[in-house]
Amino acid sequence: MRYRFYTLLVLSLLFFACKDKNANNNSSSENDSTSVNAVSHSKIIKYGVDVTDLIESENTISPGHSLSNILSSSGADANSINNLNLVPDSILDPRKINAGNKYTIYNVNDSAHTLRYFVYHKSKQDFVVLEFLEDTIIASIFSKPAISKKRVSGAVITSSLWNAISDSELDINLALKLSDIYAWSIDFFGLQKMDSFIVYYSELYIDNEPIGIDSIYSAIFYHANHPYYAIYFEKEDIKGYWDLEGNSLRKAFLKAPLSFSRISSHFTYARKHPIYKTVRPHTGVDYAAPAGTPVMSIGDGVVIAKGYKGGGGNTIKIRHNSVYTTAYLHLSKFASNIKEGTHVSQGQVIGYVGSTGSSTGPHLDFRVWKNGEPINPLKLESPPVEPIPDNLKAEFDSIKIPLIEILK
Repeated sequence: MRYRFYTLLVLSLLFFACKDKNANNNSSSENDSTSVNAVSHSKIIKYGVDVTDLIESENTISPGHSLSNILSSSGADANSINNLNLVPDSILDPRKINAGNKYTIYNVNDSAHTLRYFVYHKSKQDFVVLEFLEDTIIASIFSKPAISKKRVSGAVITSSLWNAISDSELDINLALKLSDIYAWSIDFFGLQKMDSFIVYYSELYIDNEPIGIDSIYSAIFYHANHPYYAIYFEKEDIKGYWDLEGNSLRKAFLKAPLSFSRISSHFTYARKHPIYKTVRPHTGVDYAAPAGTPVMSIGDGVVIAKGYKGGGGNTIKIRHNSVYTTAYLHLSKFASNIKEGTHVSQGQVIGYVGSTGSSTGPHLDFRVWKNGEPINPLKLESPPVEPIPDNLKAEFDSIKIPLIEILK
């Protein structure tokens, strides 16, 4: 009797143990199934839209291809293509899509492969998203967030600032930024071998790829063995770049009226004219540059003459104040809205390099008069604007010191 009791007890325990194990196995299977379902149904978000279960493909726009051609070959029907006129030109002008830019399409996973989204890659950061619905198109702009990274870089000049930056594999926009900062201090047409620079700046990245220069905080440019400091400072109603003493790097006149060219003829009273073959004064500086290069006014002023002036071709003359007047000769054309009496500001584009008048090739003949007498533009003295006010000097110094240490 006792033997039967123990036998029944053991069988009962085995029965309930197997039941619990099966229950646990079933529970585990259900949990696994739930987990798998959760993963398989997680949303995929790209370019700000849900592309879950859609078929993705990326292509490059070929020369001559129109947006309607691309959409037609991507699964859009005639009605969808006709609805393109609903897209504001401010978001996407179908006539201005660029060959070489990429685009991504998302098709529905059905027998017709219906087009659902078209994404035009305007840049590495900005994208135009077109969502194709039954009777309309929804257009939006998606921008990837950029990450700013601070860097200290430098280079030695062997031929030009542009080449030095390119050879150092730095962002070429550094050349433009530095030429803007030092436009009033350094003659970039007169750089010497072994001139150099160090710059502390931030660069923008998207998907770990650099997309451009964000800000320049400080720099040293060594030109002719002289260090030119640039410290960025902004407070109240003043902002810009300043030297170590708090004097603005901005001056009344730019060093040159255009960027990145070369001087082909200097100021002289005895030059053999390349066309007339006679010796005559050349009271200006010739900058050789490609036709169409923008020409800027070196300072604020008023246009006192504009038009075709014989050997000078298309010419603009600007009076800056009671002392200084400048002229820009051989222009291919004038900038829009430029006429006699127009007020222009420093750095404003007034025309474009050409070869009009007595000229053997594209160049700018730039001239300066001081009190009515021609002077060498390369020796033009330019007074600075107001320095940092005394009440902000202490704050400027507190910012200046660590920026200089970083450059060291």
